[in-house]
Amino acid sequence: MTNVSPNPADEPKSAAARLFDIRLLIGALFTLYGVMLTVAGFFTSDAQRAKASNININLWLGIGMLILGLLFLLWQRLNPLRIEPSADDARPPNPGGH
Repeated sequence: MTNVSPNPADEPKSAAARLFDIRLLIGALFTLYGVMLTVAGFFTSDAQRAKASNININLWLGIGMLILGLLFLLWQRLNPLRIEPSADDARPPNPGGH
């Protein structure tokens, strides 16, 4: 079995380029808040639920945010950021130094 390494040209040149992918930030925040709301939904009192027409809104919105956050993280994982080389990167170096 042969390990096929990805083409280095497809990889971002630095970890900083991968870090600033907005999908990672959005996915992480939605996942964090989704977990917090889901946990809060388990401790919702009957009086609080009665105010919301007997719907445990914390639980349902928490689950929805958790799913959305995980979808963003999955999207970022399956389709990573690719940085196209600029025109300066594609040009061969000038051997004369000019």
